[in-house]
Amino acid sequence: MSRLLENYKNNIIDELKNQLGLNNIHKVPKITKIVINMGIGEAKDDSKLIDKAQEELSLISGQKAVKTRAKKAIAGFKIRAGMPLGASVTLRNKKMYEFLDRLVNIAIPRIRDFRGLNPKSFDGNGNYSMGIKEQIIFPEINYDKIDKVRGLNITICTTAKNNNDSLELLKCFNMPFSGGEEK
Repeated sequence: MSRLLENYKNNIIDELKNQLGLNNIHKVPKITKIVINMGIGEAKDDSKLIDKAQEELSLISGQKAVKTRAKKAIAGFKIRAGMPLGASVTLRNKKMYEFLDRLVNIAIPRIRDFRGLNPKSFDGNGNYSMGIKEQIIFPEINYDKIDKVRGLNITICTTAKNNNDSLELLKCFNMPFSGGEEK
């Protein structure tokens, strides 16, 4: 069992149950999946970029990434329907907790000029999305072997019904949110 999952089952469930004033243990929010997405706009000209991004995303997540394709044709961007434009991975269960552990303890502290995650990046249903500008913050990526610095999006999906419950859940997992002192 991963370290975070063990911590969740032993400590975080009881702490959140008391903190949120819940009377049933099954109402305590939990993380259901983590989706990592990398969009490559330049892939319309060079299809090898998708393969490289797919390989990097597979290294980061520990699971094979799939190519994402354009749903609609957009003439202004010279994109046809079905053209591969990105890579995506959905993590669940053990791999999800292992990735979250690496994200919080290793990758996020390596972000340049980091001042905390935005606590307002929730979608209203308890899901949190964050963008990362450089994939090189992950230790699995060898800096000498990358061809281009790319960004990626990470979405953490939870069973929380509102943003506050989800924020408390992610704080229990030591996600470094900014205090909100800036104006």
